[in-house]
Amino acid sequence: MNHAARKCLRYSRRCLSSIAPNQRIIGHEKNLWVEYSALAVKHKAVNLGQGFPDYQTPSFLKELWTESVNLPLAHWYTRGQGYPPLVQAIAKMYSPEFGRTINPMTEVMTAVGAYEALYNALTAFINPGDEVILIEPHFDSYSVVVEVCGGVPVFVPLRPHDNPTDANNWALDRAEFEAAFSSRTKICMVNTPHNPIGKLFTEEEMEFIARTCERHNALIISDEVYERCVFPGEEHVRIATMPGAWDRTITVGSAGKSFSMTGYKLGWAVGPEELITKAQAMHQTVVYSAPTIIQDVVARCIERELSLKGEEEAYFTQLPRWMQDGCGILTEACREAGLPVVEPYSGYFMLLDTTPLDLEFDTSKVPYDVQCSKHLMEHHKLATIPLTPFFGLNKELSEKYVRLCFAKSTATLEAGAEIIRGLRK
Repeated sequence: MNHAARKCLRYSRRCLSSIAPNQRIIGHEKNLWVEYSALAVKHKAVNLGQGFPDYQTPSFLKELWTESVNLPLAHWYTRGQGYPPLVQAIAKMYSPEFGRTINPMTEVMTAVGAYEALYNALTAFINPGDEVILIEPHFDSYSVVVEVCGGVPVFVPLRPHDNPTDANNWALDRAEFEAAFSSRTKICMVNTPHNPIGKLFTEEEMEFIARTCERHNALIISDEVYERCVFPGEEHVRIATMPGAWDRTITVGSAGKSFSMTGYKLGWAVGPEELITKAQAMHQTVVYSAPTIIQDVVARCIERELSLKGEEEAYFTQLPRWMQDGCGILTEACREAGLPVVEPYSGYFMLLDTTPLDLEFDTSKVPYDVQCSKHLMEHHKLATIPLTPFFGLNKELSEKYVRLCFAKSTATLEAGAEIIRGLRK
């Protein structure tokens, strides 16, 4: 590059550096999942951090994919609000679970992952200054989207009551929850089955949240992506089925979590037409439509599950058992190592209490759990996720915990368990 070209490049960079970005994205440039995935690769760690299954894709899914590939219209644009066979399958699946007939064309929309469905639901309703109740720990994207919209996150924690090693003992302080509402409250975010704790909210808890939201005229966005990962014998309660809650609730689901194919990035939202049409309006301006061929594959997967409902061959029968078995492998290893865990009832994750490791860090600038997680990667080749990023306030509740993912192959789980057993040696 000659002198004139270098001078021109320097000038161009100076000009660009003077262009200010949207002030609301400042501070949100870094992404936890990008950072920790890269660190896991760098340290060649056993990855029990990010929640992606690394086991074999179900054989039936591959067969159904072949059918979709051979369908000409699967390679074309489809209806922006959702591929008709898929929204029909979703409505058919959910109607008995919600106790109502769901209209596939007006009460269901598809999105590029549950991530986008949540984004659409939030951005469709938040105006600057609106407050959004976030029950923490919460998935990190919730607060980012709220703030980018100009909304104000209001954090209310799940606090451990009695025995903190039981996920369902993490509960809301009801007076604290009610006090968080104000005349500016627009939305309450709910996540059950819960990430990262593995808690299943009870019917009583759901009724309390729904009544409180009705009293304050707040919408509810319910993130239920782990709905098909509820351990055998446990119950998933949908807040939209509580008295009076359907009309104010958008429920979000995930094909990736339901069929262990997170790379497909396909999700959906279900709710009353008045709410879904607003979320659809955002969707059509962001991506317009999710990929047709993936929607066709997922429609076939759901139809298969409906035809096998309750049978041993059904994926929705097998998946909860696999999750429970994976959880058991890690729980046993932690117990052998003398490390307490918060035992979950659902989902992909469990919390590990690192207190017995007796690690010491300077926490004046970087939280303990963040340094602990990086220490485990660098020195023990074990990738975990710190809990602090799941909190806006009340970070003292996360101080000594890291998150482990058990939605992994047996080989990965056993390799991780072996490392865990040796942590205190």
